Amino acid sequence: MSPESPPSIEPASGDAPRPVPGGQDPAFVKGAFARIADRYVVTNHVLSCGTDILWRRKVGRMVAEWDPRRVLDVATGTGDLACEIQRQCPGADVVGTDFCEEMLEHARTAGVRETLVADALALPFPDGSFDLVTVAFGLRNMADWEKGLREMKRVIRPGGRLLVLDFSLPSGILARPYAFYLNRILPRIAGVLTGQREAYEYLAGSIERFPSGEAMLRFFRDCGYRGARWIPLTCGIASIYVGTVPAATDGG
Repeated sequence: MSPESPPSIEPASGDAPRPVPGGQDPAFVKGAFARIADRYVVTNHVLSCGTDILWRRKVGRMVAEWDPRRVLDVATGTGDLACEIQRQCPGADVVGTDFCEEMLEHARTAGVRETLVADALALPFPDGSFDLVTVAFGLRNMADWEKGLREMKRVIRPGGRLLVLDFSLPSGILARPYAFYLNRILPRIAGVLTGQREAYEYLAGSIERFPSGEAMLRFFRDCGYRGARWIPLTCGIASIYVGTVPAATDGG
């Protein structure tokens, strides 16, 4: 199955449903990821049949086309995306942050050159520090999605970009089979692989609550990003969202 659907979908109108503002409980999320850190990468590859690797490679190609000098990978986890960006953009300075030290230990082992324990809602960087901020499968786990989007915007230079890669919900004929897999099959397989079924039951629920498609584009615009676009992947089970921080002359 191809990791990509159509190349991009631009918002057709401004009346997409507004997403709920709430996020996740940070203490639970931090504890859950600390418990699954040792098996996180292998489990993701098994549960996605390897497509998560293809998604990150696509993000890496997109980033390479933009040729950023300074990249921040928020909620870097075990560093999969940060390593891919380092591979495809050897001249870029890539920083990976996460609020879970156990995950960052794996990121360092994987080869992420610069890591920092940091809360995505209060990043320890001056305004406009980065050309690009990426976050893969991390925005969904933040306690406040809007605050996270605005804080990432703060550390991006005018004219720079935010790229979000995360799970989304397919529509049409795949909707019901995917919901069954997400709620009934995925937690059982992950429970066997990690011994932490509860963490993956949380994952399934978080995906269903997370705004996707047009709703996420609306969220981007409301948080001040311009030119927001949506790229669905693998029949819509994941999506890439890109937004640009307005230049000073744009009045944003």
